Amino acid sequence: MNHQLFEWLRDNRITEMECIVPDMTGVARGKIVPKDKFVSDQEMRLPEAVLIQTVTGDYPDDSMLDLTDPDMVLMPDPNTLRFVPWATDPTAQLIYDALRPDGSMVEVAPRNVLKRVLALYEAQGWEPVVAPEMEFYLLSPNPDPDIPLAPPIGRTGRAEFGRRSYAIDAVNEFDPLFEDIYDYCHAQNLEVDTLIHEIGTAQMEINFMHGNALDLCDQVFLFKRTVREAAFRHGMYATFMAKPMEAEPGSAMHIHQSVLNKHTGKNLFSGEDGKPTEHFFHFIGGLQHYLPECMPFFAPYVNSFRRLSPYTAAPTNVEWGYDNRTVGLRVPHSSPAARRVENRVPGVDVNPYIAMAATLACGYLGMMNKIKPRDPLASDAYELPFQFPHGTEEALVRLKACSDVAEVMGPRFVEMYVGMKEKEFAEYFRVISPWERKFLLLHV
Repeated sequence: MNHQLFEWLRDNRITEMECIVPDMTGVARGKIVPKDKFVSDQEMRLPEAVLIQTVTGDYPDDSMLDLTDPDMVLMPDPNTLRFVPWATDPTAQLIYDALRPDGSMVEVAPRNVLKRVLALYEAQGWEPVVAPEMEFYLLSPNPDPDIPLAPPIGRTGRAEFGRRSYAIDAVNEFDPLFEDIYDYCHAQNLEVDTLIHEIGTAQMEINFMHGNALDLCDQVFLFKRTVREAAFRHGMYATFMAKPMEAEPGSAMHIHQSVLNKHTGKNLFSGEDGKPTEHFFHFIGGLQHYLPECMPFFAPYVNSFRRLSPYTAAPTNVEWGYDNRTVGLRVPHSSPAARRVENRVPGVDVNPYIAMAATLACGYLGMMNKIKPRDPLASDAYELPFQFPHGTEEALVRLKACSDVAEVMGPRFVEMYVGMKEKEFAEYFRVISPWERKFLLLHV
């Protein structure tokens, strides 16, 4: 660890360090240690099984696990050093990389999965540029999971009602909260851009500046925690659940993506004449071909598939079109230098590292295999057949059968991810829902 980092800790009078590793669900795992202990030994060890817990805290079946429960060697990435602005005492946070004792990468660590895909781009002399857009809902506090969710009370003393898409006054209802969110983001060097009110009741969207894929995923990972913390301090919940309310639209993490030539810095998607290139079309072709096979990465939970329904600003297919928001793959109007593809499929409930790795893997396979896309669609894509798996079980079956994606993202990672999601779905399936009790208890 370099001397400059220690000086930063000293100059900012840091007393505690949050040492964090993202797990497969996007939860921050790790340890909180005194600064002096961190300075004397930055290495941290945790069991590898920590990374593959289901969202309920369970694990894949024993047949998939190393029952000796070995430790990972966790090493900090100094580029991720940031304040924890809401902490009472001066506290910093660092994201750690997961290694084996021999120095090789732990294949199931989400950050390493993204690094594996980015290394394939680098080997071709390419560099992805991405920009995520994050949608989320503000809610009244609701500690009882059996009670439906409701919007929070704003500064007028009333809960929001109706649809207030892009309304400035609707955002102003929560100005004190958003001032804290922006202050917290600034303190952590999270490069957030515009804030808008989305379609749903008390649904917001914050966009990030475009940049390096790994850095942006670190920022998204920390942003989710930041928004939740800020909301708690204002007597609200903030949720990144894909479909939290049955009468409201779901929330997405749209990903804008392009690819640069590392040597020239020019956009591979545009030629010298300003027209789209073969790389551009092949990238879209790869997304069209492989994205439906990768749905567990973009719709990771049972709830995720509830978002993907027609006329709710969510895609039902992987058609593409110019400035068409009804398709899964939108190409915004832009200058040739900014030509990009917006993947509108991922829900905001994704693990950002895994979803980013998956979308770039699809595009990479398209460019390497020269996959041609279908013709762009200028009409309403909601009228077309549903092109995704019809739920978690079918999605997992299709992912298991897709060897091309496993080769790019890592066979062991895909195997463990599927095992984790199968265990998660089995837990979900055991739960008897209120709908079943309401309509079946006395009527069948």
